[in-house]
Amino acid sequence: MNIEIITTPNEDLIESGFGSIKVCSNMLETIIFLGHNVILNICKTEVDLYKTVLRKPDLVILAVKYLSIENENNIWLSEYLNKHNINYTGSTRLVLNFDSNKVLAKSHLKSIGIKTADFFTAIPNQYKSEDELPLLFPLFLKPSNAANGNGIDDLSFVTCFSDFEDKVSSLYELFNTPILVEEFLGGKEYTVSVMQTNDGELIVSAIEIVPILSTKGLRILGQQAKKDDLEELKKIKNKNIKRILEKLAIKVFVGLNVRDFGRMDFKTNDKGEFFFMEANLVPGMTNGSSYFPKALEIENELSYSEVVEMMISNGLERIKPKVKIDKYINKYPRYLNSLLNTSIMRFFR
Repeated sequence: MNIEIITTPNEDLIESGFGSIKVCSNMLETIIFLGHNVILNICKTEVDLYKTVLRKPDLVILAVKYLSIENENNIWLSEYLNKHNINYTGSTRLVLNFDSNKVLAKSHLKSIGIKTADFFTAIPNQYKSEDELPLLFPLFLKPSNAANGNGIDDLSFVTCFSDFEDKVSSLYELFNTPILVEEFLGGKEYTVSVMQTNDGELIVSAIEIVPILSTKGLRILGQQAKKDDLEELKKIKNKNIKRILEKLAIKVFVGLNVRDFGRMDFKTNDKGEFFFMEANLVPGMTNGSSYFPKALEIENELSYSEVVEMMISNGLERIKPKVKIDKYINKYPRYLNSLLNTSIMRFFR
């Protein structure tokens, strides 16, 4: 099969994605090892993207969500490929909004009965005093549109109004978007990888994440900790906790209408109650460290190459009906005209 990986020069990407160009190159080597023809298309312009359309690959692996062009609107890759009838991995443009917008995901899931930490959004000078805040301290602040711990550090945990104002201002200056303010949950961190097989089965892998202690004695999973791989990824030994997380992750996967794969993050409060935090629908794919493949390895003993193979096979499964039609037509060309009006062809369509 002919496969392409599409990415962008994304070293400064604040949103979720498979990772750097080096990560995509490693994926390419893995796919070659699996026996497929594959190329890596590093897109800088729409012209670069259209070259993939002209090549008409059997499957495009989207390593990022969109192509960002200066002074122009972002080109969402899934939407672009849909218009050109090109098969691709991952979720549709509409669903990927839940990845890009944490508030949207939390609001939607809350509306269908899935617990999430209470929250509100803030911009600089929106609130004049502590009494105006919708929630009580302590609070936790982060960008509403970023991933990989971007914007999260010890100062994200705030216990007074002056610290709240300072963090809102600094985050808004960096990300230019309303800041997500959540009630602080003092419990444990979990992430759950969900992979859909080509027969529709869901492989669910839940693990615990243990961040290192910060200078303030907190365990905050921030940008620097993720970059330095300082957190510990642990198998969950408590069967009840694992079962709760698996059920929650499936509810989120189905509730957001996710396709192919995704990673869902959860956290507990001091009482041990579970809350949805965010969904990563183009999750990191760095071999040996990214949470998505590591969870599948820790919980289900799947190697990196097996994870990549499953991502590909699920995408390629979508083209099988077309292959069957082409083979039938090529084998019986003289009967094509008569078959066009039969129930067989209507079924194949």
